Amino acid sequence: MKLIAQGAEAQIFKDKDTIIKKRLEKPYRLKEIDVSLRKKRTQIESTILKRLEGIAPRLLEKDKFSIKMEYLKGKLLVDILDKKPHLAAEIGKAITILHNKNVAHGDLTTSNMIFTGKKVRLIDFGLSKISHKIEDKAVDLHLLKQAIVAKHYKVEKKVWPKILNNYNPENKQNILKRWEKVQERGRNKK
Repeated sequence: MKLIAQGAEAQIFKDKDTIIKKRLEKPYRLKEIDVSLRKKRTQIESTILKRLEGIAPRLLEKDKFSIKMEYLKGKLLVDILDKKPHLAAEIGKAITILHNKNVAHGDLTTSNMIFTGKKVRLIDFGLSKISHKIEDKAVDLHLLKQAIVAKHYKVEKKVWPKILNNYNPENKQNILKRWEKVQERGRNKK
């Protein structure tokens, strides 16, 4: 088992064809609160993985504080989108499924997307939640747009319209209207 990533909340290990995400104990929290939070977040993430089978890694096992899931072979979109802007259509399709399953990702960036050679799959649901709220889906779009502008500015004008053209969830018009308001709030903070 090899440590491949370390985040604020978890360590990610690769073991053959599986990924194991272990939520870390936070010694600065009261023990009861820490245990409760880690259990709850692990449960939510495993529920989301089951709900998103096909566009997310397949859940293999779950215990109190860790999740074992399939390892997705492929390349992170953050590393290849500039050279393969046509994958933007697949991004739009994946987000459509995400939002139609009433999941808000919470950290929707090209760093959390893998192209497996066939389609775009989403990863890292540590900040995700089950939500029917248009606001949460609009915030996902806002985060993705910011990531595209920051990381893929050379192809942004090609990529962003293609994402939106292939993003067709229920309530699309309402989500896009709210997305415009979310963007406006972001601009007013500066």
